[in-house]
Amino acid sequence: MSTQPATSPDGLKAGLKNRHLSMIAIGGVIGAGLFVGSSAGIAKAGPGILVSYALVGLMVVLVMRMLGEMAAADPTSGSFSAYADRALGRWAGFSIGWLYWFFWVVVLAVEATAGAKILEEWWPSVPQWGWALIVMIVLTAANLVSVSSYGEFEFWFAGIKVVAIAAFIVIGGLAVFGLLPGSENEGAGLAHLTDHSGFLPNGPGAILTGVLLVVFSFMGSEIVTLAAGESEDPQRAVSKATNSVIWRIAVFYLGSIFVVVTLLPWDSKSITKNGSYVAALESIGIPHAGQVMNVIVLTAVLSCLNSGLYTASRMAFSLGQRGDAPASFAKTTARGVPQAAILGSVVFGFVAVWFNYQWPDTVFEFLLNSSGAVALFVWLVICFTQLRMRGIILRENPDKLVVRMWGFPYLTWATIGMILFVLVYMLTDETGREQVLLSTGAAALVVVIALVRDKLAGPRPVAAAQASSKESESVAP
Repeated sequence: MSTQPATSPDGLKAGLKNRHLSMIAIGGVIGAGLFVGSSAGIAKAGPGILVSYALVGLMVVLVMRMLGEMAAADPTSGSFSAYADRALGRWAGFSIGWLYWFFWVVVLAVEATAGAKILEEWWPSVPQWGWALIVMIVLTAANLVSVSSYGEFEFWFAGIKVVAIAAFIVIGGLAVFGLLPGSENEGAGLAHLTDHSGFLPNGPGAILTGVLLVVFSFMGSEIVTLAAGESEDPQRAVSKATNSVIWRIAVFYLGSIFVVVTLLPWDSKSITKNGSYVAALESIGIPHAGQVMNVIVLTAVLSCLNSGLYTASRMAFSLGQRGDAPASFAKTTARGVPQAAILGSVVFGFVAVWFNYQWPDTVFEFLLNSSGAVALFVWLVICFTQLRMRGIILRENPDKLVVRMWGFPYLTWATIGMILFVLVYMLTDETGREQVLLSTGAAALVVVIALVRDKLAGPRPVAAAQASSKESESVAP
């Protein structure tokens, strides 16, 4: 006998199965940036890029542990924005919520365009803008049907990424040690880690440059905590995702990059020309490696687009519930879908896509740079929120503290220091400087709006206050 997903107190339906959440958690750390952007990092830092990935991976593991502590206690669609609202003040929840929403709707335009470029290569009869429109419409429709539709799309998208990376590591790993039959790469073992001017050919400082190049490819790890509120067992899903983040980063990021830098010398021209993964596959003799990677990258792009639309809409929904966005954003359909929040997010996404085609080097570049450092701001807010939320959870619901941040509060403060260091170091890089300054300007503007709004509006309306209170409670069915 079939059963309908339970409806949570906020109107969303628990339509995500455990298998959906598991794959969202695994696939969330594998973005298109890993496939496309890793070659730039290798060119800058050489084999030392492994240290860059390890440092950023450690930072993400610590941030996810903090977020997992709060999300396991109070699974909610607003995640860190709702927790910041409660722990730091309404201005904080408002500011980081809207900044995060802004980040993802800009990502929608980036990913839609990236996917459209690949599809246009395959079917040039349809113009690039046409493909961008098609993928946006299809994934918007999927999100509008039900949360389980989003979950099913993401399950298969993430599944393809996971299988592809796992196959790459196994096949590449065998080739590295000369154990792959028929490989055109004789395999140098670990020699390539040091045989071209050493492990750090461009000096220790290149590790930090590598950090700047790879840090944003980790964005998306936190999506599982937003999705948990619409799952069958939120607390279990969050706990499992948080506990598994270490091996996910170690295997998918460090494992795959390790294969690349041991299969090929770091300064091989094919890495920068064809991309790190394509170059590695071609060195083995995998036929049509470029097209194979295009399929995988397209899958990663569609996965990011799908998750970006889901994430932006749920953040808008949460803001609407708390009275920090139009009230229509907080309404759900009979299927438990926040339709207005989805449409509002996708409309801005469509506008951003149009900007990308009309003014790619001016308006759209401004949007990109003004949202570029938001990921680091989000992680910073999670840290400061967790410092306050630990006490609140212990005081009100100590039995819900099932996931604990290690070494509290010392590791929390250490993580804050790491994030601030990356932000300051970005100021020494021309591209990074522009992102930090414009993103800080955007954040300052939103914070000012939040503070002025609070001062003019006075106490939060009762309905919104009740919604915010609900968001701080578990929404497990």
